[in-house]
Amino acid sequence: MPPIDSARQRSPSNRLAAPAAPEARPAALDGVDEGVWIEVIHKMDEVYNDLLQYEVALEEKNAALEDSQQFIESVLASISDILIVCNRHGLIQEVNDSLRRIVGLDEDALRGQPVCELFADDASRQRAREFFAARPATVQDCELLITGRDGSPLPVSLNCTPRLSGTGKLVGMVLTGRPVGELRRAYHALRQAHDDLKRTQQQLVQAEKMASLGRLVAGVAHELNNPISFVLGNVLALRRYTARLQTYLQAVHADEGVRSPGVEDLRRELRIDRIMDDLAPLLDGMTEGAERTRDIVDGLKRFSAIDRSAEEAFNLAEIVERAVRWVTRSGGKRLAVHVDLPKELPVIGSSGQMQQVLMNIVQNACDATVACSAPRLEISATCAAGGVELHFADNGPGISPDDLARIFDPFFTTKPVGQGTGLGLSISYGIVERHGGRLEAANRSQGGAVFSLSLPLAQA
Repeated sequence: MPPIDSARQRSPSNRLAAPAAPEARPAALDGVDEGVWIEVIHKMDEVYNDLLQYEVALEEKNAALEDSQQFIESVLASISDILIVCNRHGLIQEVNDSLRRIVGLDEDALRGQPVCELFADDASRQRAREFFAARPATVQDCELLITGRDGSPLPVSLNCTPRLSGTGKLVGMVLTGRPVGELRRAYHALRQAHDDLKRTQQQLVQAEKMASLGRLVAGVAHELNNPISFVLGNVLALRRYTARLQTYLQAVHADEGVRSPGVEDLRRELRIDRIMDDLAPLLDGMTEGAERTRDIVDGLKRFSAIDRSAEEAFNLAEIVERAVRWVTRSGGKRLAVHVDLPKELPVIGSSGQMQQVLMNIVQNACDATVACSAPRLEISATCAAGGVELHFADNGPGISPDDLARIFDPFFTTKPVGQGTGLGLSISYGIVERHGGRLEAANRSQGGAVFSLSLPLAQA
């Protein structure tokens, strides 16, 4: 919009000259009364005063117009949204700085160009042509692609409104809008954060359930300790009593003078000798069962208790056997597990945490081989240089190369929704690292996956 010349910028010499004084006027023409000249001079003074007033009013209006123009230009320059003013044929008349920054062209290059040439694809150009139909209407939130400064398409949400003259005649269209790329990225980031928050909430709920389960197991294990202690104590007492009774009966039956005539018949009828022979195996079985139950309860207490110190000695081979026994017996399908380990694998650390790691590895093998006709897991050990390396090899489908690189990442799981949390291997990885070892995963050449757990052995 070109600036309007202000009358205030004119020099005083450009102002209207005042009429000459009566003394400087020529003498009255013959036949003309002097009163007529005086009246003409008064009229000229009135016209001159009117012209001065008009000039002052014009200067004020020019000043107001300049202020309005500067205000409009400053507003248009500060608008972050793009603004395009077109005539009714779709030719650009005015644009703001925001559009010029986006497309990388100045106002002279844009003025007079068809607005459709600003768009990046045929669909956007066709949609822009529809804005200038025979009977255009207001368009709201129409997303089109504009060619950016570097030639890449930028999504822009446009609004199009008809521009009318003072008499209501269509003279053009006004397009306003804003780039939606940043908004879309912010929306995706917000959605990702919301999904992460939901997953974290689910993990917290699951963790609280596991904590409650641990407290329940600890309480049950504590309650089971008392009856198991009673059973073991009574079995030991019965074993002592059995030995005494056996000695007594042998003495009774050895003394023929003490025995009554029907004692031998009653002895054979009640099978006293067979009962006495079976007492020792029965007591041994009861003792073994009670001791196994005591070991299971002790393992439950260790697994569910909070580890106050990770500096305790334990046999890693026993933890492996316990983890295999718990997972295979709780699984719906029988997993054939072949364990080839030394009887003693002394390790310093937390037996409860290590049992959690081993149960997780065995459970993953059980889940990976669920579709196999004969699921199998082989556990072996290699001892060297003061350490032990356990190998858990299954005959499942293995791990894909893409998943292998992030299998220990938190919240990553290949299991269906609701069947895996994606935290088991991640937590196991951290536990093994805190014990000074390492946990690795790979695929076997003959098929299936293998997890390798390395730990330092306790020094004698």
